Amino acid sequence: MSEQSPEQTMDNLNQTTTGASDTATEKEFLDNIRQNIDAVDCEIQTLINNRAKLAQQVAMVKKNYIAADDNSNPIFYRPEREAQVLKAVMERNAGPIADEKMARLFREIMSVCLDLEAPQRIAFLGPVGTFTHAAALKHFGKAADTVPMTTITDVFREVEAGTAMYGVVPVENSSEGVVNHTLDGFLSSTLKIIGEVELPIHQNFLVAEHTKIDGLSRIYSHQQSLAQCRHWLDVNFPNVERVAVSSNGEAARRLKNEWHSAAIAGDVAVAEYGLHKLYSNIEDNPSNTTRFLIIGHEAIAPSGQDKTSIVVSAHDKAGALIEILKPLSYHGVSMTSIETRPERPNKWAYVFFIDMNGHVNDPNVSAAINDIRPLVKDLRILGSYPKAVL
Repeated sequence: MSEQSPEQTMDNLNQTTTGASDTATEKEFLDNIRQNIDAVDCEIQTLINNRAKLAQQVAMVKKNYIAADDNSNPIFYRPEREAQVLKAVMERNAGPIADEKMARLFREIMSVCLDLEAPQRIAFLGPVGTFTHAAALKHFGKAADTVPMTTITDVFREVEAGTAMYGVVPVENSSEGVVNHTLDGFLSSTLKIIGEVELPIHQNFLVAEHTKIDGLSRIYSHQQSLAQCRHWLDVNFPNVERVAVSSNGEAARRLKNEWHSAAIAGDVAVAEYGLHKLYSNIEDNPSNTTRFLIIGHEAIAPSGQDKTSIVVSAHDKAGALIEILKPLSYHGVSMTSIETRPERPNKWAYVFFIDMNGHVNDPNVSAAINDIRPLVKDLRILGSYPKAVL
């Protein structure tokens, strides 16, 4: 059988199943399909390498021309550009691969190409195997060098010092609320928000190769994960002790030397620690999602679909918050969230973290922020950045 296009092969298969043709054997059809797959694989490989060569040319231009013009270090990672590329991938996708899965494939291709331009070192709230680790991999791809930090403060410090180019920290969970340590980190840091990641939180019940299921006596996990799976645990393991540890990664790590324990953690922990999923998606709320922030030094250009985050120190007077929010309404800016934190070291003073749709370069966002400034003690733009694409 000569090589055919995928469409021709499908036509022949349809004819065979309806009795229109019986000349081709199953083996011949499969051989033809596999030849087509091999040919497509060769094309894909060639095109990926061509893309990588173009990425190297971009790096050369940035190193030789752009950096030389203003005597600064070139910036290789462009969040707004990557967001635009991924959105375009999803918009033109014709299937049968789902839009998000196609974008994830391109995410990894882009990660490898960026690694050719300039290897990226990313600090994240560790240890390895946590959901923050999963968020870092989702946003930067597996080619990035992801480095676990012990605390959120350590992530900020690592990026501030330039030891890591960017950092990934959790900021908000749809079930448990805001992560105060992350908000407090911005009060003492000049770092900017340059991106965000939204990660559906799916919890798995994990065991090791040597675990004796019938003899389980304890279940390890972070306290939030134990809370998110409380009902499932009450039904399935009501008499097994639940032990809260510092992270889901730590929970997974402990199974290595214990035959009578299980852990609750995400997919990354399965691969990192060589564990097995005894049960998947055991969270009580299947729509549970955590939002993570990408922190760095540079300001980000508009991507077309952006958010802006500001922190405002208000005057201590009645109606201060209402006064702050009026310019947003007047200029048609949609506020997506607001959080309050103590303004240390001042007693009984507070700051407001406000997220809004749009980029600071947008006329209405810029006008609203300019109208707020004279109404408050201090206003700082934490960053304008692309909305989460994946």
